[in-house]
Amino acid sequence: MLNLAALLAGLVFGLGLIVSGMANPAKILGFLDLAGAWDPSLMLVMGGATVVGLFAFRAARQRSTSLLGAAIVLPAATRIEPRLALGSALFGIGWGTAGFCPGPALVGLGMGQPKALLFVGAMLAGMALFELIEARRRRK
Repeated sequence: MLNLAALLAGLVFGLGLIVSGMANPAKILGFLDLAGAWDPSLMLVMGGATVVGLFAFRAARQRSTSLLGAAIVLPAATRIEPRLALGSALFGIGWGTAGFCPGPALVGLGMGQPKALLFVGAMLAGMALFELIEARRRRK
């Protein structure tokens, strides 16, 4: 049941990205182009997601399991670590360069966008590199 719920949530998320235009890298790059033809529509999508997230996290704090019975584990960190700041900067550079972040890149891949294939490949390589670095760090 959890896998079916995850599949349905992913499909709804992907459909939302397509309908809102957020699977189109030009839309993202237009938002980041403050000196040119700035497109503020991404701000509305992010604002809507933030409002939904605020209510969802508030509700999740009151529960120990999801509606389907899975354990709810919320982040416990309260400090901004240098690793988080570096990772965020790398994410932003990739997002601003390619116009993709992971969700829209996977949607773009499913839509057959060649740029998405390159991005997802680079994303997977970055994830593998992170795992190697973490494994080495844990051994020390």
